[in-house]
Amino acid sequence: MSKNKMGSFVTKIVLKIFLLISLFQISLAGRKLSEVVEDHPQLLTYHNGPLLSGKITINLIWYGKFKPSERAIISDFVTSLSSRTTPSQNNQPTVAQWWKSTEKYYHLTSKKSSLSVSMGKQILDENYSLGKSLKNKQIVELASKGEQKNVINVVLTASDVAVEGFCMNRCGTHGSALGSSNGHIKAKTYSKFAYIWVGNSQTKCPGQCAWPFHQPIYGPQSPPLVAPNNNVGLDGMVINLASLLAGTVTNPFGNGYFQGPADAPLEASSACPGIYGKGAYPGYAGNLLQDPTTGASYNAHGDNGRKYLLPALYDPATSSCSTLV
Repeated sequence: MSKNKMGSFVTKIVLKIFLLISLFQISLAGRKLSEVVEDHPQLLTYHNGPLLSGKITINLIWYGKFKPSERAIISDFVTSLSSRTTPSQNNQPTVAQWWKSTEKYYHLTSKKSSLSVSMGKQILDENYSLGKSLKNKQIVELASKGEQKNVINVVLTASDVAVEGFCMNRCGTHGSALGSSNGHIKAKTYSKFAYIWVGNSQTKCPGQCAWPFHQPIYGPQSPPLVAPNNNVGLDGMVINLASLLAGTVTNPFGNGYFQGPADAPLEASSACPGIYGKGAYPGYAGNLLQDPTTGASYNAHGDNGRKYLLPALYDPATSSCSTLV
């Protein structure tokens, strides 16, 4: 055999061996990933920072065009967090019961603080005062329109608004910004206030940000579920808002409960991705409740007869993902 043929033969053998090794590594990594998602949520670490505590008001800042019926889906969810109405047997579990799970984080800290949330103001910016393409700093600017003391200011962008990173690597975010210590813009001293941004993915990326109410763009394919409020975009926003609210109160300033890098942390809800009911696995949201009339899937009852689908929360007491159903 000539040297050229021998070299070609050896090269082919090496390439085949490399391909087999690569396929094995890909298969192994895929299996490990699915195991983490299903059975072994990340252990969240407390970084000794403050949790959001005291009486906190949640203000909603609507950017772009939203129908009153769409705004009601979100506002009813927020009021449901602190609902004191005793639910009947047929109206359980509730949004308030889901939210109560966050109390476990407070019980584990040495400060033993507590939290009470309530619905605040709603601010409408229907004329796109900052345009239809927003950067992160403009989200903070919009969040600053609300009061800035003892608050979570939630910016909600309409489906025709593009936001930096939206649909590429995030469906929403939370953070903190400097605000006046007395709640007014013109003040001599400043303190941090918490904010959240969530976008309506209806026309841009419902497969990423409104699953399981829309077919996913990758991964296991299963039929989409019927949205409980008959609005894929807004029901998806509720899921993301719920997740970010849990992350905000337990890690408001980047030094609370989280796992991984501080600039891309796994938090109270994001540590349990894609889990909404018992028996969940990648591509399957879990065993959920179903409305006999509409066929909609949900796991929580809210105010005004609402039904919602809420994500699992990491339970720091059991180091596992906890669901309502």
